[in-house]
Amino acid sequence: MRDETIEISTLKSLGEISAADWDACACPEAADGGRPNDPFTTHRFLKALEDSGSVGPGTGWEPHYLTARRGDEVIAVAPLYAKGHSQGEYIFDHKWAHAYERAGGRYYPKLQIAVPFTPATGRRLLVRPGHEDAGRAALLQGATQIAADAGLSSVHVTFCTGEEAEAGAAAGMLHRVTEQFHWQNRGYADFDAFLADLSSRKRKTIRKERREANAFGGEIRMLTGDDLRPAHWEAFWTFYQDTGARKWGRPYLTRAFFDLAQERLRDDILLVMAERGGDWIAGAMNLVGRETLYGRYWGCTEHHPCLHFEACYYRAIDFAIAHGLARVEAGAQGEHKLARGYLPAEIHSLHWMAEPGFAEAVSRYLEAERRAVEQDIEVLTAYGPFRKANVEERE
Repeated sequence: MRDETIEISTLKSLGEISAADWDACACPEAADGGRPNDPFTTHRFLKALEDSGSVGPGTGWEPHYLTARRGDEVIAVAPLYAKGHSQGEYIFDHKWAHAYERAGGRYYPKLQIAVPFTPATGRRLLVRPGHEDAGRAALLQGATQIAADAGLSSVHVTFCTGEEAEAGAAAGMLHRVTEQFHWQNRGYADFDAFLADLSSRKRKTIRKERREANAFGGEIRMLTGDDLRPAHWEAFWTFYQDTGARKWGRPYLTRAFFDLAQERLRDDILLVMAERGGDWIAGAMNLVGRETLYGRYWGCTEHHPCLHFEACYYRAIDFAIAHGLARVEAGAQGEHKLARGYLPAEIHSLHWMAEPGFAEAVSRYLEAERRAVEQDIEVLTAYGPFRKANVEERE
């Protein structure tokens, strides 16, 4: 008779679990040598964050990776962190924290199942095939029990899949719905076929932007795998620092992360780099999944009209079409993406609050927020760049 006992434990470092055991849960689809669905939850990506010092002591992201074992077999894992702040999450709860602390509570530290600094949807409850229901339940129960035993305020599972959100809600967690802008590939043969889906005015605007962007006096290069060199990362670090200083106050990723990206992650990464006069002047970093291209970072040392749109959005669409990818996720925020063919999409997260009264208040807030998001998505989709007949097909 099979032993159904599941043992939950936490790990301070991914060095305590083999890449094979972790990835058997995180990306079993890549066992054939192909790409993972979600490159961000692979052992190599999360370990690079840890080894580079981007997470760990002093960062506000303290690893407590969850593992669920049945006998000697790891059946489920999750990237769990103790958070000392709400930075680098992109599904923000600052208002909840302020309300909780005004009422006399201590909101931080909290527990977060997430990929640090990464607003990209993917599985967060990583379960070996054949153990889906038991594995998910064990991870959720384990995280909330750890929080309760430690007297912590809350547990959050951010950028999870819709299926995980349904399972978490059925288990009693609060389900939050927010939105992002994603581009969907409808089997386009090339960029012109995508443009043909748009209204005439939007087609003209995008063509004009692309002409202006590519008239900056240099060349844009698409670099991945063995085409990437340390010099590209040296330039990109400069771009990343500039953007980080303007948006976050200080960069989340350390310089060492980009060295590890060259060493361990270059097959997962697409850099779109602009060169002028022998110098790299701008760049966009993407990660490549099995079906999705994930836009992550942009920066520049020279400003040129529409170069940001070209490097971040239009070249991403070019790459997705050329490689048969189903979608492009262009990161958090930005209604300006709508005019460039990126439509609003629902984003899911789960939340558990230790204090019942606070949980009820958050639940009421989330119900109102969900209605507002649904209305916003409906309105924005209607105002999108696609020809009316195509919008109706999408609905």
